[in-house]
Amino acid sequence: MPNIAIVGATGAVGQEFLKILAERKFPVEELRLLATKRSSGTKMTWQGKEYEVRETTHDSFKGIDIALFAGGSASTEFAPSAVKNGAVVIDNSSAYRMDPEVPLIVPEVNPEDVKWHNGIIANPNCSTIIMVVALKPINDLAGIKRIVVSTYQAVSGAGKEGIAELEAEVKAWSKGESPYQPEVFPYQIAFNLIPRIDIFQDDDYTKEEWKMVKETQKIFHSDEIKVTATCVRVPVFRSHSESINIETAKKLTIAEVKEALAKAPGVILLDEPSKDTYPMPLETADRDEVFVGRIREDQSIENGINIWVAGDQIRKGAATNAVQIAELLG
Repeated sequence: MPNIAIVGATGAVGQEFLKILAERKFPVEELRLLATKRSSGTKMTWQGKEYEVRETTHDSFKGIDIALFAGGSASTEFAPSAVKNGAVVIDNSSAYRMDPEVPLIVPEVNPEDVKWHNGIIANPNCSTIIMVVALKPINDLAGIKRIVVSTYQAVSGAGKEGIAELEAEVKAWSKGESPYQPEVFPYQIAFNLIPRIDIFQDDDYTKEEWKMVKETQKIFHSDEIKVTATCVRVPVFRSHSESINIETAKKLTIAEVKEALAKAPGVILLDEPSKDTYPMPLETADRDEVFVGRIREDQSIENGINIWVAGDQIRKGAATNAVQIAELLG
């Protein structure tokens, strides 16, 4: 059984790693919980046993087989040391995603890429993961030419602090208090939408939007797939939603799309308009599947499909996907 280290164990994704490892009965010989100096000494319980969180150092990875990095600057600082000590790093940060020497993996989409890793495997951006799981069966059927995606991203995508800020703003409003001064987001997020996630980059697209473009092309091994994204933060605690418009190379019927999605691994088809049935964040939270509904033809172009997708970005969009990658390592 492998020895496992979790870097960033006290954060939202790190805690979710522990939950997923237990749920999926992932075999663990030794578990090493690592975090910043500030969090070292924290006691955490897993599978009935208490563990003390240690400070992450370059010597933290001796004897470790798999190191799960929850994200942040620790990845660039410590991942090379983990690899040097013989561990395979599964990294949830954006540091290595576009490195041509590092595979970017969603197990339902491109599991074969695990074969060519050189010690580091990148976990894609949460919004990208949720999208490509839904798009894989459509791409297999008809070849995707173009994707137009708008995301509706939960505050937990910004960590525990994002959740706390939304809670504080709602409480202040409900008590008729002075407006809460936001610190995590640039504006009040309660009762609001913020059409900006991460920093602005080339051509006034945000870093989050460029991630969806470039990562999708890398995962599907095709620069020919054109992608454009608009990423929006919404006042939802958990689970991202996405409106996706797809142009395919070959004409598909809606029945063909639904049949392919119904059979796809990691997908749950939830599409009965007559019964007002479609994916929503509340129903998809704490689930590993990507839920797809509102499937309909885009009548403005010849080979167009519209779909609505929702998925838990902390589980499938982060921790579950990373543990699934670890399972691929055998």
